[in-house]
Amino acid sequence: MNVTLQSAKMMGAGLATMGTTGVGAGVGIVFGSLVMAYARNPSLKQQLFGYTILGFALTEAVATFATMMAFLITFT
Repeated sequence: MNVTLQSAKMMGAGLATMGTTGVGAGVGIVFGSLVMAYARNPSLKQQLFGYTILGFALTEAVATFATMMAFLITFT
């Protein structure tokens, strides 16, 4: 394989993983919001938890897609 192509693939894979940098902050925001909302209105515990799990799953999907793209760039 051409060295230039290989280095471009590695740089592309590195840039693709930059999508995971905001995921940690996103998950923190989601669960921090759960704690604040639960502290304000404890009677909505089940509904708030359902929304939190949905937010967590959507946030983690971004990390999964970014990692998948990095693997696709690297191994194809």
